Amino acid sequence: MNQKQLPIFTIILIVSNILYFFYLTAIGVLNDNTRLIDYGVMFWPLVVEQHQYYRLFTCMFIHFNINHLLNNMVMLGVLGQTLEIEKGRIGFIFTYIISGLGGSFASFYMNYSLQSNVISGGASGAIFGLMGALLAYVLRSRRPMGRLSKRGMIFCVGFSLYIGFTSDHVDNIAHLGGLCIGFLLGLLLSCFPNKQKCEVNQ
Repeated sequence: MNQKQLPIFTIILIVSNILYFFYLTAIGVLNDNTRLIDYGVMFWPLVVEQHQYYRLFTCMFIHFNINHLLNNMVMLGVLGQTLEIEKGRIGFIFTYIISGLGGSFASFYMNYSLQSNVISGGASGAIFGLMGALLAYVLRSRRPMGRLSKRGMIFCVGFSLYIGFTSDHVDNIAHLGGLCIGFLLGLLLSCFPNKQKCEVNQ
């Protein structure tokens, strides 16, 4: 029988996002953009003028309302556990963080170029990176990744992009940046074999 690996990094990320959301809710800053800037959102003037590059990372853990949080955490749970179990914890967390940073940088660069003084945050850039990586895996291997098939992943990516582009106040540039980085990382990591599962013969 197979002993299934616990997707511990996926669980840690979900718990961290939820805890930080409720912390920001408890101190009453989620509806105050001026105060929220002090808690790690992406705001390009502070990155450029005060070199607060950490915002590229911290903005990945800030969600602006409960729907934003729940939508991202459901997707993180589904995609994250598949990638972590199939490719291992290091491959998963590497893909998540680098894709998230890529999405954050894409958002930063676009807002800087347009001189748009908006704040942004959320895990969706990293989550789109997981989508991109899983899509690369199923396209290259021509087999399902866990329960996710090639057709299912193509639909997931297409539908998620459609929802983003037809909704207001969505950072689609971060989504596209994370997706592209994740896809490239997926192509790279697909060169390595899947993480072997422990088997016990009886």
